[in-house]
Amino acid sequence: MRALNQRAVLDRLRVLGAATRPQIAKDTGLSKPTVGQALVDLERDGLVRPIGRTSAGPGRSAVVYEPDPSAGYVLGIDIGRQRIRAAVADLAGAVVARVDERNRCRSAGALVRLVSELVGRTVSDAGLTLADVVVKVVGTPGVPRGRTVHHAPNLPGWERTGLLGDLEAALGTGLVVENDANLAAIGEYASGAARDARVAVCITVGTGVGMGIVVNGELFRGANGAAGEISYLPFGQSTEDVQRGQFEDAAAAESVVSLAQLHGVPARSAREVFDLAREGDSRALAAVGEEAARLAFLVAAVTAVVDPELVVLGGGIGGNVDLMREPMEAVLRRTTPLVPRIVPGELGDGAVLTGAIAVGLESARELVFHRRGAVTL
Repeated sequence: MRALNQRAVLDRLRVLGAATRPQIAKDTGLSKPTVGQALVDLERDGLVRPIGRTSAGPGRSAVVYEPDPSAGYVLGIDIGRQRIRAAVADLAGAVVARVDERNRCRSAGALVRLVSELVGRTVSDAGLTLADVVVKVVGTPGVPRGRTVHHAPNLPGWERTGLLGDLEAALGTGLVVENDANLAAIGEYASGAARDARVAVCITVGTGVGMGIVVNGELFRGANGAAGEISYLPFGQSTEDVQRGQFEDAAAAESVVSLAQLHGVPARSAREVFDLAREGDSRALAAVGEEAARLAFLVAAVTAVVDPELVVLGGGIGGNVDLMREPMEAVLRRTTPLVPRIVPGELGDGAVLTGAIAVGLESARELVFHRRGAVTL
């Protein structure tokens, strides 16, 4: 009962915010002495802290308590083909340090070492040690299963058997590895464009193509964790044309550059193509229109199966919804009666980290409750 009372008090503070003992008693239905004892226990264990006293109203002032955000920390890591990002957040979800570095690695071993170095720097910048980090959540292309990442061709050597064991050896225990597009979807649901959407998909288009599906606040992974691996959708004029990974080849960043070059635009990056289109370059606009049509094909296929109320486009290419929405919707209206609302992601290059921290917080808060001496259930 003592542990249950502590949990009720802590949950009340986390969900509804700082409060006094009488307020907590009223909201939880516990007696004031019971709440008082729970607060003493939680403060002793470093899980809550006093932040002041009430100053308004009749009678004596009362101490105001809140969850102590420094009771533990969460580390989020976003491993991409172009960049690697890491961030440390406290238990309130506030980011206290973030590091971003270009990924120049050409082997899995070099990438594991770089991630380890980046994590060490991020934790140090936060004034912490790795022991202060309760949960570490890594976002990676592909499907983590067992000790291996599958379907991650854009990271050289990353599909090596036992890779996740090497990552855990470098980063320590408390490691969670999740698909990066899934984490981006969780991030957009938690604090981005998909807030409160009952069924939403987040399509990330950049170096590769991926998708996360959130249903009633829960991530949908499928039977083998591969739900959303849309890079493997077929894209061709005939069965002879179909090859593995064809949609990613047709819609990711390199394809935008190829389309632009076919239209006579000597662009070297997808960003350059979109910048020219935004300036009104007709050739770049034509290339962007073709990219939008290909993404419309994807949205039509996903909508027919998932029926989302919202499609969030993210990533370096997906973030250009302002240029692509009109041609996408025009293609969708010609091809399907199912046209969901299409919006840009709100979190930019922080979507995966935001999702990683959201996932980590859920576990970290539970672990901290038990590790800091609170009576176990």
